[in-house]
Amino acid sequence: MAEGNSFVSSTVHVDVKDYYGKRLQKTSDLQSNACVAPAEPTPPFIRQALKKVHPEVTARYYGCGLVVPECLEGCRILDLGSGSGRDCYMLSQLVGEKGHVTGIDMTEGQLAVAMAYVDHHMREFAYKTPNVSFVQGYIEALSEAGLEKNSFDIIISNCVVNLSPDKKKVLSEAYSVLKDGGELYFSDVYSNERLTEEIKNHKVLWGECLGGALWWKDLLQFAEEVGFSPPRLVTANVITVDNQELQDALGNFKFVSATYRLFKVPKGNTKPCQVIYNGTITGMEENFKFDCRYTFKVNEVVEVDAEVSSILTNSRFAADFTFQPPGGPCGPIGVKPKAGIVDPFELALQQEKQGPGSDTGGCCRTQDATCCK
Repeated sequence: MAEGNSFVSSTVHVDVKDYYGKRLQKTSDLQSNACVAPAEPTPPFIRQALKKVHPEVTARYYGCGLVVPECLEGCRILDLGSGSGRDCYMLSQLVGEKGHVTGIDMTEGQLAVAMAYVDHHMREFAYKTPNVSFVQGYIEALSEAGLEKNSFDIIISNCVVNLSPDKKKVLSEAYSVLKDGGELYFSDVYSNERLTEEIKNHKVLWGECLGGALWWKDLLQFAEEVGFSPPRLVTANVITVDNQELQDALGNFKFVSATYRLFKVPKGNTKPCQVIYNGTITGMEENFKFDCRYTFKVNEVVEVDAEVSSILTNSRFAADFTFQPPGGPCGPIGVKPKAGIVDPFELALQQEKQGPGSDTGGCCRTQDATCCK
């Protein structure tokens, strides 16, 4: 796929471009009616931001769910596979005029829609200077697309990494353009085992985000090899496939939609500590769900392991917490989460039993197949 320092696109990219640039003209064109909105309620401030996005941009958006991390004011954000730009224009309002959002996509038609409405949205948001820009390029070759190394606070992606034939390269490029302390916050589709070549070569399954699904354990390995901290699982949802033809092609493979957060932080230099959430994150004034194990309640003392301690002290969240050594002065102490790797399939089953929660993360909650950008 790569020759020297020059990225070469593959037949997969050609097929995906055709699927999302020509075959799909609106959300309803997706086969099997897969991309439906998540059952979880969306916070009011995000709903308000989405209402201000131009209807044409929303109509040409092929994602599902929302991938919106916390604490965005003033941040520089990169959206991988930004499509028509819906999420970019929503995030534009959350980062504010002093922040910036960049969208990268390889599909000319989608980019044309996104770029056509930059001025419209800047007038709508009353911004004197545009804080949104779009770049054509591949998510496996961010530097070649002109994106500078160490330049973004946050990278988001909504059900796009599975469409890449080289997931490890995507993670490596993301790590390169993130600032120290930066985060890759993304939702995608994962399989319970490595998929067969037959499934990987099925164009419809790939276009519908199943054929390119990564075995979830491979994500853990790739992240470590690239340099990220171990992935923190935020939420996971079961994907069901009711289309009989697709189900027959998939056999016994199972799939989940899962949201992970990966951080570019130092390793091995931080010790466990106690943290107190200050309640200063917009929309999360009472509690902040960091991942499926840690939900920080305002003014509650929580013991965190060295890994989480490193993330909180070296990321944009540092100002939102008070840190003290283990055994320090205490307020009410929260329950200490269990350590270890979380299986997204087990979490998805747990969440399915519990019913809808309040997460905005998650790429797919479908009755039929799956979801795509």
